Amino acid sequence: MLKGTNRRVIVVRSPDRRFFEEAIFIVREGVWSQKGVTAEQVVEEARRVADGFVQKNRPRWHIPAPGYVALGALLATVVWCVGLLT
Repeated sequence: MLKGTNRRVIVVRSPDRRFFEEAIFIVREGVWSQKGVTAEQVVEEARRVADGFVQKNRPRWHIPAPGYVALGALLATVVWCVGLLT
């Protein structure tokens, strides 16, 4: 819930929509009055944080369905061969 009526927000649209469509950042009051802080720096920081979230939560690797089939067949073959040897 937002309190007050005068808030500045930055909306960052996601290039990878599997996680989210857009991220909304509420800019802290007084950030614009800090010496040396530009609007471009604030927007770039918001983009960096959103990209970091996507990179952190992206799966490391993905096995396609045929890979699971092949792995299951290999495992069943190994179990069957071990059963024959005993």
